[in-house]
Amino acid sequence: MLKLATLCYVRDGDRTLMLHRIKKAGDMHLGKWNGLGGKVENGETPEACAIREIHEESGLRVDNPVLRGFITFPNFDGENDWYVFVYRFDQFEGDLIDSPEGDLKWITSSELEKVSLWPGDRIFMEWLDHENIFSAVFKYESGELLDWDVTWY
Repeated sequence: MLKLATLCYVRDGDRTLMLHRIKKAGDMHLGKWNGLGGKVENGETPEACAIREIHEESGLRVDNPVLRGFITFPNFDGENDWYVFVYRFDQFEGDLIDSPEGDLKWITSSELEKVSLWPGDRIFMEWLDHENIFSAVFKYESGELLDWDVTWY
């Protein structure tokens, strides 16, 4: 089955808001640092999902999403193919909350190299500042990155 989701990176200068996924038992991202985001709900646009998820997970209010690309994760959770819309947000309002998803932290670019990310995230996060839109596929098996490919538009 195909699942639609968003993955969002809120920026403040050289810092990116990241979520350390440590609060939910059985979380497939447990222990990893991720951007914010989640499943696109019925009748919802990916942009509306991104704005909603950022507010729910961080308390921040955002608008003007910048679409950076699309990622396909075939059979990522062992059952479903995930198609993910990747956004960057350069402006926000509000204060961070105690997120139900994990611990929020503003992380500098140099610090991002040291935290526990999915291997594919280390690759595509460099594309967030590229002027073109990407469409990529990242193939994982049991948490290991097997292969990836990208097309630029």
